Amino acid sequence: MTGEIFYWVFNMSIVATVTGFVIMLLRLTKPLPKRMVFVLWTIPFIRFVVPIGIGSKYSLMQLLNDLSVKTVVVYESRLVPSTQLSMTNSIQYAKAYFPITYKTNLLEDIFNISSMVWITFALFFAVILIFVYIKTMLNTKSVVHLKDNVYVSKKASHPAVYGIINPKIIIPEFCKDDIETILSHEKAHIKRCDNLWRAVSLITAVLHWFNPFVWLFLKCFLEDMELSCDETVIKNMSVDQKKVYAHSLLNTAEKRMLFSSPFGGANLSSRIENVLSYKKLSLFSSVCFVILSCMIFYTLLTNAI
Repeated sequence: MTGEIFYWVFNMSIVATVTGFVIMLLRLTKPLPKRMVFVLWTIPFIRFVVPIGIGSKYSLMQLLNDLSVKTVVVYESRLVPSTQLSMTNSIQYAKAYFPITYKTNLLEDIFNISSMVWITFALFFAVILIFVYIKTMLNTKSVVHLKDNVYVSKKASHPAVYGIINPKIIIPEFCKDDIETILSHEKAHIKRCDNLWRAVSLITAVLHWFNPFVWLFLKCFLEDMELSCDETVIKNMSVDQKKVYAHSLLNTAEKRMLFSSPFGGANLSSRIENVLSYKKLSLFSSVCFVILSCMIFYTLLTNAI
């Protein structure tokens, strides 16, 4: 059974990697708003965790179908013609899917053994994440309440949002001069549920730890999270206000943490450049980007027919 699960996970990882590299290319396109790029990371995530997709002749996987990315039909609708659900069989080591029947006994042994290695290391990384989470949350104990859900800590080295349920904004004592700018950023993180998505992305990376590209995608995703959060905050700011915001980023620059959303984290130079060069989208541009996003979602989330 574990061998079958790992076979599905392995195939999902291959397809998710393909879609992940498409997003990597799209994020290099400067006209694309970072908020749009951040949303597009949903596509690789779905591919990493959902084995089934709707078949479409317009899918990117249709273009790759003749090369390596194959699918196995799970369900075909009689009510809606040409509508089917399928699962990927990219490595094509299975000749049947339910249950999985491997082409050779050797392949079956390989996947059974590999599945045990996969589970062992996944549990190992999960324990590390739990330890880091507990250690992170312990930092929220010795704090002084300032107002609402805002706290001041002598131990904190940077402002950040801690926790997913009833999150706290914790700022170090030296950040009080920039408190309004900091709070606008951290409140945007809370409103967008960024700590939840951070945790979900980490769990996904743990499940696919054997795929080296998942860690690259995780790094880029967390960077785009900060860039898109900046855009959310500055979208209605004047030029002078953006300069103040960029200056606050410099004042509070600090390394990124796994289970908190730090104000000065991620690639600082990219964030400052993005803040100072940001221009609010027109209604027409916004509509165009929404249509483009829908097209990208459709072509990357559907399977070959």
